[in-house]
Amino acid sequence: MRFVLIGLSILACSACQLVAAELPDIVVFLSDDHTIGDSSLYGSTDLKTPNMDRIAMQGLTFDQAFVASPSCAPSRAALLTGLMPSRNGAEPNHSRPDKEIKKLPAYFQELGYEVVSFGKVGHYRQTPEYGFDIAKHFKYHEDIAVPEALKWLDARESDKPLLLFVGTNWPHVPWPEPETIDAKTIKIPLHHVHTPQTRIARARYYQAITTMDRELGEVFDAAYEKLGDDTLFLHTSDHGAQWPFGKWTLYDEGIRTPMIAVWPGKIPPSKRTEAMVSWVDILPTLYAAVGQTAPEEIDGRSFLPVLLGETDTHRDVIFTVHSGDGNKNVYPTRSIRTPRWKYIRNLHPEFKFTSHILGDTRPQPYWGSWVEKANKVPEAARKVKRYLERPAVELYDLKADPTEQNNLAAYVEHKEKLASLANQLDAWMKTQGDQQKVYGEPTLLKN
Repeated sequence: MRFVLIGLSILACSACQLVAAELPDIVVFLSDDHTIGDSSLYGSTDLKTPNMDRIAMQGLTFDQAFVASPSCAPSRAALLTGLMPSRNGAEPNHSRPDKEIKKLPAYFQELGYEVVSFGKVGHYRQTPEYGFDIAKHFKYHEDIAVPEALKWLDARESDKPLLLFVGTNWPHVPWPEPETIDAKTIKIPLHHVHTPQTRIARARYYQAITTMDRELGEVFDAAYEKLGDDTLFLHTSDHGAQWPFGKWTLYDEGIRTPMIAVWPGKIPPSKRTEAMVSWVDILPTLYAAVGQTAPEEIDGRSFLPVLLGETDTHRDVIFTVHSGDGNKNVYPTRSIRTPRWKYIRNLHPEFKFTSHILGDTRPQPYWGSWVEKANKVPEAARKVKRYLERPAVELYDLKADPTEQNNLAAYVEHKEKLASLANQLDAWMKTQGDQQKVYGEPTLLKN
């Protein structure tokens, strides 16, 4: 706990006198490209994430948390502005939010916080542009970021309240060689193509998650040892992993994200919630946790009452967007998700869905083995085609079909549901000023 003086004008009061306030410290740990189901906390039976498990025992686990966009730059810009990509200006990957938009560090610096980031918090070199007091080790896979954050925190002597972001690069590619993972025990997802190369690549991915989980535990322990119990700790990931139907897509493996929150004495321990929350909600939630109210003009809304156990609901629907990632992934798409239904609109179904996966030349690439098997096995061919070609509209009943395999858009019995979700998405896109712009040069499907 820190004691600081803050202006009443910051608290939306008219007087200009100063008052003392108690402000909690806040630590946010971001993992990179981590599919939610690839952790024991969220149901994996062949991959243990013991630190996620033990941290969850001390706080609240979100089962329905979602990012705003399934690629790094727009996802992190949404987190750090509280605005969706169409409104903050960072739509395709590697883009930046508009300079004039107020960013998360400024909100807390006005209250007397020291706002610090180590590692990948913004999109690599963009991180300092968000206005952190300190921003270090944000280059691509600068993997000393977490140990350096731990050293900095241990040596810190400031009396200011602290908001610390620590961003690991794991499990973002390139995945390391397996050390503790036995590839033979791995369960390949049913919607992937089973090949020896897939199994080897998945073992590498699991090893990267194991490293992430270790770093998470180290940061969590150091935070409470140094800062004390009046510390709000949040762990989440920017989107799913670089696997087909994950990153760059609006399927749940791309947009649904792990999220755990701990705040001793405030957040009840060992709880789970089905409350639907978005990454744009994180900024106003952290701001509410220190007694402030974020501007109504941002898209995010505080879910602090969910954290405090006062309610188990937040949003009725989640909107997500994706525009592309350079010329390798030009595929604008939008979605609306309810607790049960997912509606995806692919704005240009004449485009081929491409991604970095298709040209992967790292050790043990697997996509080539999928294509080779597709030449011989019809089911493999179906999976490969489904990744590369999408219809204009997709509709999934997530209760009956959680892995989104059976597109119901053409079923007459779901006509009303389809129309209702389409109308809601249209209205939302209009309020966002969504121009449905195509960024980059698409690859067209062959007739």
